[in-house]
Amino acid sequence: MSTKSHSTVMLRRNFKHIARNPTSVFNAVLMPIVLMLMFVYMLGDAFDVGVDYVDYATPGLMLLAVCYGLGATATSVNSDMTKGIINRFKVMDVSRGAVLIGHVVASVLTNVVAIAALVGVAFLLGFSPSAGFLDWLGVVGMVLLLAFAAGWFTVALGLAAKSPETAGMGAVPLVMLPFFSSAIVPADKMGPGLREFAEYQPFTPIIETVRGLLNGAPSTGYAIAAIAWCAGIAVIGYVWARAKFTKRA
Repeated sequence: MSTKSHSTVMLRRNFKHIARNPTSVFNAVLMPIVLMLMFVYMLGDAFDVGVDYVDYATPGLMLLAVCYGLGATATSVNSDMTKGIINRFKVMDVSRGAVLIGHVVASVLTNVVAIAALVGVAFLLGFSPSAGFLDWLGVVGMVLLLAFAAGWFTVALGLAAKSPETAGMGAVPLVMLPFFSSAIVPADKMGPGLREFAEYQPFTPIIETVRGLLNGAPSTGYAIAAIAWCAGIAVIGYVWARAKFTKRA
């Protein structure tokens, strides 16, 4: 079998594991929707963002949805390493790259499902983007690029951790980082220190790129920064994951 065929088998295996774990499904798909309902219904009127809050918050919550399933990915990767599954795959002559690719693709596809559900709920709450067809293609591309980059970085975190528990905890900073960006409120409304952190961390240009595309007025500067951050994270995650996998396997 080729690496592609092995990757397909690994992907099917990972989806079966996800389906058997209701907690991971909740974190990946339902938790972002719960957050949207909380922020839009409970807290939306408290934020002065110049537009309907659901229109402002949806891009940020889409990126939050990418992060909420990462803990399960890191834990699953680490479990494969610590429970001897990889050794069984080696005996079966399964491609090493296929094991990692299966986890990354499963993470990306889970994110796609979560974001589709979130956007559907956003429309029910009154979300009214001005994006055209090409703008929507840009949104899809940006989300997939982030999901791909975060997937590789999370796989690397899972491989670097010593146990499934520490792997899950290692993904927590990635889950929390979007809250300290422009996802919920504009960075310029934050206090000193936090404002500068929000402006120069990776999620803000990614969120602002998606927000601009959905408004039909994308920013070239934000888009370049967003693509650069995603590419950098993906390369670091891939190289780190391959190195750790080779060392541990």
